Amino acid sequence: MSRILLVDDDATGRRVAVHNLRRAGLEVDDAEDGAAALAAFDPGVHAVVVTDLKMPGVDGMTLLATVHARAPGVPVIVITAFGDVEKAVEAMRAGAWDFIEKPFAREKLELAVRRALEASSLRRENARLRQGVERPIVAESQVMTDVLRLVDRAAPRPLPVLITGESGVGKELIARRLHARSGRSGAFVAVNCAALPAELLESELFGHTRGAFTGASKPREGRFRRADRGTLFLDEIGELPAALQSKLLRVLEEGAVDVVGADEPVSVDVRVVAATNQDVDAQIAEGSLREDLFFRLAAVRVEVPPLRARKADIQPLAERFLAESGVDLPIGPELADELRRRPWPGNVRELRNAVERLVMLSDGELSVADLPSARALRTGGESWLEAIPEELSLVDVEAQVIAHALARHEGNVSAAARALRVPRHILVYRIQKYGLG
Repeated sequence: MSRILLVDDDATGRRVAVHNLRRAGLEVDDAEDGAAALAAFDPGVHAVVVTDLKMPGVDGMTLLATVHARAPGVPVIVITAFGDVEKAVEAMRAGAWDFIEKPFAREKLELAVRRALEASSLRRENARLRQGVERPIVAESQVMTDVLRLVDRAAPRPLPVLITGESGVGKELIARRLHARSGRSGAFVAVNCAALPAELLESELFGHTRGAFTGASKPREGRFRRADRGTLFLDEIGELPAALQSKLLRVLEEGAVDVVGADEPVSVDVRVVAATNQDVDAQIAEGSLREDLFFRLAAVRVEVPPLRARKADIQPLAERFLAESGVDLPIGPELADELRRRPWPGNVRELRNAVERLVMLSDGELSVADLPSARALRTGGESWLEAIPEELSLVDVEAQVIAHALARHEGNVSAAARALRVPRHILVYRIQKYGLG
């Protein structure tokens, strides 16, 4: 899609313009007036329209309005008579991409057309990317329908959004939906604040100049500038070090980033979406999360419910995962009942893993017997309670659970706290109490 539609009732001028554009390697269709242009214009073929303003019948302004109604992303360049600035201004206010005054040099027309083609290409690419980043979200349950209604209302507004919810509920999917429906032309850029060492996170977020510190052999753009005019998704925001929290607050307040090693801040237009699976109220109380930053980030707060609170979504989600695996097998009544009965402490992520296991072990049908063992430890399931020796006290059980979580997460206290669904400072206290550190 790179053809140009050129419209001019001056036959000589039209032939010259078409010849010059084709000689420059561009593909051009032409029309002798506005009515012919409306008949010829194809939104799937024509990337740019160049039209004279003064034409009999359907004039350039009418053509401009019609093209925008049919294909809002197609740039329209208008040609005006020499000195007719008022008409050109009117066209620009009506949405024209650019205007050229007659008589014009062929280089001027070619340059305007090439710039419009580039803009048209970028718009199509951004539209494609926005479609690609948004993954349809299953919302058969009322609680999830309400969440998506809030998300769609918030999407076009430039306010920061804080997404909260347990691990595995799909917080990044919500962030991608916010971006895809925001109308912003920039990219969706994601950062996991817990996955990067604190000493590298500042450079990763804000960028650095060449030679800013030892090892900075080349400049780094930084995620904020990469997300300019787009959305920056800060996952695990609760893990952001205190020093960087103040810098993030400044970016939100002033719209500029302090590049490491640079003399002046750099302006950015970024919509920030943050997410956490931690108890933000507890973090604020203990001082690990700045209260003023929280209020900035939570201009809109979206709480994503756990899977156990949206039972109506479980079977549709499982069917989607089956379809994605390429297996055309039905979920029988017994399996459907078992899927709905389970508490799914790992939420949607755990359900996906369970479906993958079902597919791998299936022999022509999906069997309840092929599901992984229910994770009763974290949910207080009866089978786990029955397995506890009678001589163990509640204190002993708690100590064992904490030791198990620490071992499973290789001593990472933050990860263990998230797995146990307790604030980090409480887990630290318990570790010290039981001498598990």
